[in-house]
Amino acid sequence: MQNPQIVVLGASNKPHRYAYKAIKMLQEYGYHVLPVHPKIENIDGLVVKHQLSHIQTQVDTLALYIGPQRIVPLIEDIIKLRPSRVILNPGTESDELELALLHNKISFVKDCTLLMLEHGRF
Repeated sequence: MQNPQIVVLGASNKPHRYAYKAIKMLQEYGYHVLPVHPKIENIDGLVVKHQLSHIQTQVDTLALYIGPQRIVPLIEDIIKLRPSRVILNPGTESDELELALLHNKISFVKDCTLLMLEHGRF
């Protein structure tokens, strides 16, 4: 069985950013990570997708690392991606996204990916 596919939206190649730390920790835990950022080409050898619409595989989890103002224009792409769940990391909460996820029966949690991994809640 293939490891679950985890998409990190708002990926970063800067080691001090939480999105970068999440990518590294997800890899340490054996997950297949797909970073998404509109301008970055690769992060430590991982190919970065520039848009959610470029992902053609089933996604287990979408971990968000972008602010609410940037999420709203991406809601349609998030719904089309049909992840099994969405993690709204601190600072990414969006009422519009939450309503769209509820309406489309996509589960979500408001939590921190790093803490979820550390405490066995992922």
